[in-house]
Amino acid sequence: MKQHTRPYRWPAPLPGHTPHIWYGADYNPDQWPESVWDDDIRLMRQAGVNIVSLAIFSWAAIETDDGVFDFDWLDRVIAKLYDAGIAVDLASATASPPMWLTRKHPEILWTDERGETVWPGARQHWRPTSPVFRRYALRLCEAMAEHYKDNPAIVAWHVNNEYGCHNHFDYSDDAMRAFQRWCRHRYGTIDALNKAWGNMFWAQRLNSFDEIIPPRFVGEGNFTNPGRLLDFKRFSSDALKSFFIAERDTLARITPDIPLTTNFMVSAPGASLLDYDDWGREVDFVANDHYFTPGDAHIDELAYSASLVDGIARKRPWFLMEQSTSAVNWRPVNPRKEPGQLIRDSLLHLAMGADAICFFQWRQSNAGAEKFHSSMVPIAGEHTQVFRDVCTLGSMLGALTDEGLLGSTVRQAPAAIIYDADSQWASEHTATPNQKVRHWTEPLDWFSALADHGINADVLPVRAPWDGYDTVIVPCVYLFSEEMAHRLRSFVKRGGHAIVTYYSAIADEQDHLFPGGWPGLLHDVAGVRVEEHCPLTDLYPGALDHLDLSNGTTAHDLADVITGVEDGTRVLATFTAPEHTGMNGLPAITVHPYGEGALAYVGGKLGKDGIATSLPEILDALGIAYTRTGTGDLLRVVRTHSDGTTFEFTFNRSRDMTVDAELHGEPVAASYAETTGDGTASLKPNGVVVTAHRP
Repeated sequence: MKQHTRPYRWPAPLPGHTPHIWYGADYNPDQWPESVWDDDIRLMRQAGVNIVSLAIFSWAAIETDDGVFDFDWLDRVIAKLYDAGIAVDLASATASPPMWLTRKHPEILWTDERGETVWPGARQHWRPTSPVFRRYALRLCEAMAEHYKDNPAIVAWHVNNEYGCHNHFDYSDDAMRAFQRWCRHRYGTIDALNKAWGNMFWAQRLNSFDEIIPPRFVGEGNFTNPGRLLDFKRFSSDALKSFFIAERDTLARITPDIPLTTNFMVSAPGASLLDYDDWGREVDFVANDHYFTPGDAHIDELAYSASLVDGIARKRPWFLMEQSTSAVNWRPVNPRKEPGQLIRDSLLHLAMGADAICFFQWRQSNAGAEKFHSSMVPIAGEHTQVFRDVCTLGSMLGALTDEGLLGSTVRQAPAAIIYDADSQWASEHTATPNQKVRHWTEPLDWFSALADHGINADVLPVRAPWDGYDTVIVPCVYLFSEEMAHRLRSFVKRGGHAIVTYYSAIADEQDHLFPGGWPGLLHDVAGVRVEEHCPLTDLYPGALDHLDLSNGTTAHDLADVITGVEDGTRVLATFTAPEHTGMNGLPAITVHPYGEGALAYVGGKLGKDGIATSLPEILDALGIAYTRTGTGDLLRVVRTHSDGTTFEFTFNRSRDMTVDAELHGEPVAASYAETTGDGTASLKPNGVVVTAHRP
């Protein structure tokens, strides 16, 4: 198993200050006249802000021309913040190059798959593999570190910003040469690469690594080589990581005592933009940006994503670098947050292991592409509900610090749900049984379905250890290695319980399909053999668009044609369909004993509601009797100290009704909730109560 390669280091408090839950935002004073700065600091103190991320997009204001540096304005801002007791998470400022640089060196601009140049005028208009851009960026890092190496206000380095948000894939000649080197390092010989990519198909055999090109545009309706595409996605994550490491090491060489991080973008649909679990080994502490999903999925998607970040951090404290106070600006329609959600969302991240709660950004811009993005100080000013909530949240975080929350970690859940970036990347190919089937949707459905039954689950990246869990859920983990199969087989054999779904263990690490039927390497432990897939769609009139199950649920998008069932396998549900479809009566959900444990197999996409309906019988057949944390209307998360002190966060998970909850401990924080003296609370929609219990 891969482990973190850097020692864990958390930002220390300012000299003379005690550790505190960090609270703040991205701060962009260079967007405002200096006359506003003192008012900003006044409001920060009022809100309880104790840290800001500074200079993230300030390259043009710091290096005003080639080799001409101006730190004067930044020095003045930092001095004002320090005098107010506000720490600085200082950016390397390399996220977006200034116009003078792109004008002088247009070869640093990235190109799309058609070879068209992406011009400056937005952000992240640089190619990660450009040696020219690297030279300029590292020069800026060195200048920043040398200038601020003795400044006591700097408690952390914020390296670059949201790597890959816009320049994730670059198809330039620089990228081509770097991809060739990456492939040579990975495979050693061109014959090994040809085998891995299946290059005898469509006459794609290569004679040398010099013939490798990125998966550029191959024509509308055509299909690029899936092995090459999968490796290009791996390479692209590694290329950005290499750039991050170069920046990190430049800063660390000059300022070895300042911890460094960069902000990930882990969300349910975006958890595989980069291989964040791999990146997590390269930062001193994990930081994440998360923006809410409007509507019914809001609280579950947030809790799911935060749990995955906690898994990437291996349950060490992590830093919520960005979230929104209300609406964002980048969706086609940008709903505002409902009353109570600003505080509720922040406390949910806190419950899931964040010891820092920050926003984008401090003061709402009045110009530029993000002027409609909400902030801690809205465009309407301090006399707003948003700013009042910001101040209330600051007071709550102060109170929770005083109560001793720091140093606690998230209590391990009974079940673990596995997430795999490689499986998501592989499932994105355009030649698959059904384009609506992707890896990322299934883990979230299982997380929400378990929550409907009051059962918590931890979301783990595939590399994380799971031996200490009672149940492991493997949802649409499309790629399976021998090592992964051995882990799961050993886990079940020793008495563990596993749930594996359709579209799991379909192919090996190079996206070569397993011969002999699916689930690939798991035939013996799963006890079933899938002969082929049954895609479900309404795209073609008269085609099979769904399959009913005998337990009252329905499968959509994809089902398995299970034609073999091992002795001892118990069939919990079958498909119901017209006889001519060949699906009627075939197994849909099974449980197979193996060693001291058992594995349940779910052979179709049931969705959150279908999983929730099926869960009681699956858990019963597996021999699992979980202690529920409450009804599905409540989400309870516990953080524990080594001395036995617990902090329980209770959230109203329902969308539109007040829910009563039994409390465990003394209330120490509440929002949109009323507590009583008899150990209960009434939680309104978006309500939360935090209690503390000391042994």
